[in-house]
Amino acid sequence: MILCLSHSRDFYNIDIVQKRLGELGHESIRLDTDRFSDQVSFAFGGNAYPFNFTLLLDGRSIDTREVTAVWYRKLWGIQAPAELDPQYRAIFYQEYDTMRDLFFDALRDVPWMNPMQQDHRIGGNKALQLELAQKNGLLIAPTLFSNDPQQVQDFFHSQCEGAMIAKLHGTLSRSMSGGGAMFPTTRIREQDLDQLDALPYCPMIFQQFIPKAYELRIAYADGVFFAGKIDTGDSEKGKTDWRIATDVPLAWQAYQLPGGIQRSLDLMMRDMGLLFGAIDMIRHQDGRYFFLEVNPQGEWGMLQRDLGYPIGETIAEKLAGKI
Repeated sequence: MILCLSHSRDFYNIDIVQKRLGELGHESIRLDTDRFSDQVSFAFGGNAYPFNFTLLLDGRSIDTREVTAVWYRKLWGIQAPAELDPQYRAIFYQEYDTMRDLFFDALRDVPWMNPMQQDHRIGGNKALQLELAQKNGLLIAPTLFSNDPQQVQDFFHSQCEGAMIAKLHGTLSRSMSGGGAMFPTTRIREQDLDQLDALPYCPMIFQQFIPKAYELRIAYADGVFFAGKIDTGDSEKGKTDWRIATDVPLAWQAYQLPGGIQRSLDLMMRDMGLLFGAIDMIRHQDGRYFFLEVNPQGEWGMLQRDLGYPIGETIAEKLAGKI
C-alpha cells in the first residue's frame, strides 16, 4: 500500500497520481495531514520494538507495516475543534503534532518522494538552494538576505547596478493559480530606498533585477523534466512576477530545456536529496538562464492541465519503481 500525504482541500493532482498507481497494481490510500487530530483514531505501541502504529481513517485501518512507499505532496497544519476551550489549544497542537511526527517516523524505512526531513531542509533554506545551484553550474543573481535598510541600500548601489527586486523567503499562496494571500516579487527603485523603515519587522530577500525574456516553471520528477514557459512581456503588472499579470491574457507554453541546463538541474536536485521539485527559472533577454528557487512541494497541476504533460503519472511510476 502506498500512502499519499496531502490535505483536505487538495484536488486534481492527487487524483492523477492515485489513478496511475492503481493502474500499476498498487493500492494507495490518501491521508489529509490537516485531519491528523481528533478526526482520526490511532494507537502506537506494543510489548516489543519496533512499535506498531495503526491509524483508523474513515473506517479504514492503516497499519504502518503495510505501507510500502510514501508520496509526500503537502503537509498542512491541523485545526483544533471549535468547542475546545482556548486554554487547552496549545497542548492540543503540541500533542497531535508530536503524534503525527511519530507516525511519519514509523515509515522511515520505506521509499519517500520526497524524504520529509530533506524536503523541509531544502524548502526552508533558499540560501542553500542558491549555493547548490551555483555549485552545479547554474547562474544565480547577486542576492542579499537582510533586515538592515542601510545594508540594502549599499547592496542596491554596489551589486544591483540600480536594478533590484524584493521578495519573501516563504510563500503565502499554495494554489495552482498563485491566487490568495501573497506578496509578489516587487521591483525596488532608488526612490523606494527611503521607505525601508519597516524592514526590521519583516526581513526579506533582495536580488539584482534580471531583465527577462520569459519565466519558466519546471516540474522535476527523478530525472524527468516538464517545463512550461510563460511570457509576461506585454504586461505592466507582471514585469517581476507572472502571478500578478492580470492585465493581459497569459497561457503556459510547452518548453524544451537545453541539455546543459537539464544536466545542471539534475545534479542540483540529487545534491539536494530531492526526487521531486517545482523549479523556477528566468531566461535573461540576452539568452542566459538564471535559477530562482525550487519548491519541493510546488504546484505543477497547471502544467499538466494546460500542456498535457504526464507529470502525475511520472510521479506514480517513479515512486512505484522504488518499492
